[in-house]
Amino acid sequence: MAADISVRNVVLVHGGFVDGSGWQGVHGRLVAAGYRVSVVQNPTRSLAGDVAATRQVITAQDGPVVLVGHSYGGVVITEAGLDPRVSALVYVAAFAPDKGESVGSLIADPPAGAPVPPILPPRDGCLFLDRDRFHASFAGDLPRAQARFMADSQVPWGLEALNGEVGEPAWRTRPSWYLVAADDRMIPPPAQRAMAARAGATVAEVPGSHSVHVSQPDAVVDLIKQATTG
Repeated sequence: MAADISVRNVVLVHGGFVDGSGWQGVHGRLVAAGYRVSVVQNPTRSLAGDVAATRQVITAQDGPVVLVGHSYGGVVITEAGLDPRVSALVYVAAFAPDKGESVGSLIADPPAGAPVPPILPPRDGCLFLDRDRFHASFAGDLPRAQARFMADSQVPWGLEALNGEVGEPAWRTRPSWYLVAADDRMIPPPAQRAMAARAGATVAEVPGSHSVHVSQPDAVVDLIKQATTG
């Protein structure tokens, strides 16, 4: 195990529309560096359900935890991060809401000229992205075949997850780090920077799409390592 690891447990939380397999590159690098890594498979039907799933994984750890969230996963870690085992938060192109905010409220009034995610009308209480526009909006820096698979294997994202409001945000009492994806067409980079600043996060920024955790795992791992050493 690397000598500079002070927190060895890392819990990775995925966002909406995709599952935890997107963390594979990050997972492999962290495991090779001596970390114990767990991936939460969110049901993504409600914020309460996803927080419960995340807390279940946190409880199974044998010590302090660094909690990492991508996209909507940032909302989940903002709520679940109040668990006393959580020592730090890492947001990866993620929503970092304040008290009473949800993804729905944060995206309700996009600035002029901001890219609009190709979210289709709700179907049976769930949301999906337009498959034909998935590559450009969600995974622009990934190979077309890989993005096509992600589009075809989408996880239904429930309206109760979209509109789930955060109570007391964990970033008020936990140190946080934030990786901004400068080419993101799902969460505008200016919004990412603003949320990171509000949370008082240590910020890194790299060129990358919303799928930056897939396309640039080294950058994600570098930031997580910072969080584990404080």
